[in-house]
Amino acid sequence: MYHNIKKTIYFLSATFVITFTFCSDCFAGAWTLEKGAMYNKLAANYFYADEEFDESGSRNDFEANGDFEDRNLNYYTEYGLIDKLTLITSLYYKYLKKEDDTVEMKTYGIGDIDLGIKYKLIEGSNGVLSAQGLIKVPEAYDENDSVPLGNGQYDTELRLLYGRSLWPYIPGYCNFEIGYRWRAEEPADEFRYLVEFGMDFSQKAYGRVKLDGILGMDNGNEIEYGEGNPSATYDFDLGKLDIAFGYKVAPKWCVEIGYMPTIYGESTAAGATYSVALIFQIH
Repeated sequence: MYHNIKKTIYFLSATFVITFTFCSDCFAGAWTLEKGAMYNKLAANYFYADEEFDESGSRNDFEANGDFEDRNLNYYTEYGLIDKLTLITSLYYKYLKKEDDTVEMKTYGIGDIDLGIKYKLIEGSNGVLSAQGLIKVPEAYDENDSVPLGNGQYDTELRLLYGRSLWPYIPGYCNFEIGYRWRAEEPADEFRYLVEFGMDFSQKAYGRVKLDGILGMDNGNEIEYGEGNPSATYDFDLGKLDIAFGYKVAPKWCVEIGYMPTIYGESTAAGATYSVALIFQIH
C-alpha cells in the first residue's frame, strides 16, 4: 500500500513540475540545435557504492563488505539535422569492478549505446516544448559477463521536454522532462522525470543542478539481473542529484566538474558519481 502511494506521489509531483511555467533562447534539454550545429561532450566518470537501497527504500551496506565501482568514458553528441530536428548519440566505455570478502569480479568494454532524435514542437515567449525518442542498443557486450555492462535488453523511450529562459530576471534557464521507457523481456518499464535549473555566474562561469529520477513500474521479472552489477537490476527506483560547474575556456569550449549522489531509491546501488568533462560545439 505504501509503495503504491509513494509511486502516485512521485508521478503527480513530476507531472505538476512539467506543466508549471516560469518565464528566450538557451541551450539545454528542450532546445534543438540549428541546422549543421553540433554539441559534443566527452566525460570521464567514476561511480562508487558500498551501499544499496533495499526493496523498501532503506539504505544498507552490501553483504560481505562488498563494494562496486563503475569507471567510464562517455561521449555524448547532438547534431542539428534541421533547425527543428536534432540527432542524439551516447556511447560508454566502461570498467566495472565488484568485490567482497570472497570474490573480485571485473569487466570492461563498450556498454549500452543510445540513439535518439529530438523534435521541437512549439517555441515562443513562454518557452519551448519538444518531443524526444530514444532506442538503447545492448549489442556491444556479453550480458553473461561476471559483471555485466548492462541488462542486455533493448529499451525504447518517448519523452516530453519543456524549457524556458529566466531572462531578464536572472541569466539562467529551467528545463523539465517526463518520459516512459519500455524495456524488452524481463526488466520492468520505467517512468522517467527530470527537473533542471542552470545559470551563468559570470561571462565564463556557469552551473546547473538536476533532479534525475527513475520509477520502476513493477511489471518485470522480480529476480534481479546478475550477481555482479547492482546498478543493472530488473525493477528499481532511483533519484540522483546532478550538480555541475563549468568554465568557458573559449567561445565554443567548456570544461565541467560534476558530483551526482544517489539520494533515494529501491533495489539498486546507492553511491555517488564524480565527473570531469570537456564540451565543444561546432557550427
